[in-house]
Amino acid sequence: MLKKLFNIKLSSDVGIDLGTANCLVYVEGKGIIMSEPSVVAINKKTGQILAIGEEARKMVGRTPSHIVATRPLVSGVVSDFDVTEQMLRYFIERANKTRFPFSTRPRVVIGIPCGVTEVEKKAVEDAGKNAGAKSVFLIEEPMAAAIGIRLPIQDPGGNFVVDIGGGTTEVAVISLGGVVISRSLRVAGDKLNEDIINFVESEYNLLIGERTAEDVKTKIGSATPLEEKMEYAVRGRNLVNGLPEEIIINDTDVRKALAKSVREIVETVKETVEETPPELIADIMSRGIYLLGGGSLLKGLDALIEKETKIKTQVGDDPLTAVARGAGYALEHLDKHSEIFVESEELKTPKQK
Repeated sequence: MLKKLFNIKLSSDVGIDLGTANCLVYVEGKGIIMSEPSVVAINKKTGQILAIGEEARKMVGRTPSHIVATRPLVSGVVSDFDVTEQMLRYFIERANKTRFPFSTRPRVVIGIPCGVTEVEKKAVEDAGKNAGAKSVFLIEEPMAAAIGIRLPIQDPGGNFVVDIGGGTTEVAVISLGGVVISRSLRVAGDKLNEDIINFVESEYNLLIGERTAEDVKTKIGSATPLEEKMEYAVRGRNLVNGLPEEIIINDTDVRKALAKSVREIVETVKETVEETPPELIADIMSRGIYLLGGGSLLKGLDALIEKETKIKTQVGDDPLTAVARGAGYALEHLDKHSEIFVESEELKTPKQK
C-alpha cells in the first residue's frame, strides 16, 4: 500500500500549443482537454484580469472603455509578458485541478514558431516557469505538428509541413528528427481576417468586426473558384451615414480579398521547395506536402499549392489540434526524444552550462 502511495503521480505534465489565436492544452494520459481563444480581458483601472479564453473573447468589441480584451501574443511570440504568464497559469491550473492539494509542479512542453529570437524563447520559458511549471521545454510548431499527425520524422527522409496558424505560417522540411530548412511568414489566419475587413470597408463602405470577418472566411472563403457560388449576409456600420447596414457578399469577393495573402503563402511554400536538397525532394514527392493549423481549412488551398508545386498536397488529420497532440506525444516521450526540442537551459549538459 505504501509503495502504491509513493508511485502516485502528484501532477499531470502538460503540452501547450501557445497560438496567437487559440491555445490548446494536452494533459498526459488524457489527451486534449482544452481549446480556448488566446484572449485576456483586463480591467485597466485595477489591473485585474476579469476573464481568460472563451469568456474573454465574448467581450471583444463589447466592453466599456476601462475593460480591454487583448491578445498577449502577436505573431506567435509574447508581446505582454505578465498577461501571458497569467494565461499560462490559468491553463496549467485547470489542467491539474483534479489533482491533490499538495501536487508537485508539472513539466510543460510549449510550441513556438520557427526562427524566434533567444529573447523570445526566454520570454516563453520564464512565463511558463512563473506560471507554475517545474520545467519548460520548447518545440518548434512544425515539428510538433509533424509528430501530431505521426509523420516518420526520425527517418532519413523528407517530411514537408506547412502549419498555418493565427499569427504565422510555418513551412518546414524535417528529417532525422530535426528541421532541415524552415521559413516563417507573418501572414496567416489573422491577416486573412484583416484582408476581409479592409475589402468590405473599401468596396462597400461598411465597417465589420474581426469575428464577422472570421465567419465570412470559414463559411465562403476559398483560394480557388468553387463549384457552386456561395453568398453570406454581413452586418456592420455604414461609414458614410453611421447607421447599421446589411450587405450580401459572395465567394468571388472574398477570394479577391484574400488573393494577395494566399499568394504570399503559396510563394513561401514554393521557395522552400526550391531550397530543399534534391534527395529530400524525392521523398517529399512520394510522401506529399501536409497542411496543418486552422488556415489549412481554407477551401481549395491544398489544390492551389499542389498545382503550383507539382507535389501532392493534403490537409493533415485534425489539423487544428496537430501541434498540441505533437507536444503531448513529445511530452510523454521526453527522455527518448530530447533532440527534437529547441535547446534551452533545461536541456543543456553541465559542461554547456
